[in-house]
Amino acid sequence: MTSVILPRPWNCWQSASSVLLAAVTGPRTAARNRHDGRMQTAGDEHGDERLASAGFHQVDAATSQDAAAANARWWSETAEEYLDEHGAFLGPADFCWCPEGVRESEAGLLGPLSSLRGQRVLEIGAGAAQCSRWLRRHGVDALATDVAPGMAEAAARLDAETGIDVPFLTADARELPLADAAFDVVFTAFGAIPFVPDSGRVHAEAARVLRPGGRWVCSVTHPVRWAFPDDPTSAGLTAVRSYFDRTPYSEVDATGRHVYAEFHRTVGDHVRELVAAGFDVLDLVEPEWPAQNTNVWGGWGPERGEFLPGTLILVARRRTR
Repeated sequence: MTSVILPRPWNCWQSASSVLLAAVTGPRTAARNRHDGRMQTAGDEHGDERLASAGFHQVDAATSQDAAAANARWWSETAEEYLDEHGAFLGPADFCWCPEGVRESEAGLLGPLSSLRGQRVLEIGAGAAQCSRWLRRHGVDALATDVAPGMAEAAARLDAETGIDVPFLTADARELPLADAAFDVVFTAFGAIPFVPDSGRVHAEAARVLRPGGRWVCSVTHPVRWAFPDDPTSAGLTAVRSYFDRTPYSEVDATGRHVYAEFHRTVGDHVRELVAAGFDVLDLVEPEWPAQNTNVWGGWGPERGEFLPGTLILVARRRTR
């Protein structure tokens, strides 16, 4: 693996198939918030207290950026633990879009492999670069990026184990050190977008590095999950907060320093950010939970997946004018 560690600010985002580590009271890799400077309340006073006790707090712009930077540290420090827990499901060189188990080999959301082999592909929020490794195994020119140095190290280990070398840049998805119009396809599988307060910048960077007509595909936690507790059983089928409440979820240590955060956008927020960045939305995919998938991943699982969507995949094309 060719790894380049760039001396840039981390204000970040995160991990490749960064689909969720279990948490009981609040989200954990389940996409949260966008407030664009508009502070929105969680409801009545008692409701606010309950949400605050579960980790949902209003934050100002500076604190939001601190929380985003904390995510970079968190994903870097927990990279090996994450792969130990979820590596078998993700595979070292497989392309999994979400906990429902949607594989690119079947979905073809990036386009036919025969077409991709003649194109340049960029993965952001790549984690250990499993998706890019799958693409390169099939002869596609793919470059992986992630903000977490720990994930770059994990990617190097998987390169050695699989014999598939993935070029890797350590960089913030909101400030990519890449040329304009350098790629034909850009994608992320649960990376970056849930972990920054300004996800519009992620979309804008994807648009910048894409050629006109290029394809941008991103999977995120389905926004409707924000209203429900992170419980994969039937107990997680009762809404506990407003879908429209964009109060971030954050975890702090004993000193009050942020250690982890997630930011929520509604479906409408996602679409508007894509359009504002210069994209035409081609498809919104809501994978159903397949009967053969018995895997439980945080708030995702077959029991709740029968009734609620867990993942939203947005497929867009950069406008040509």
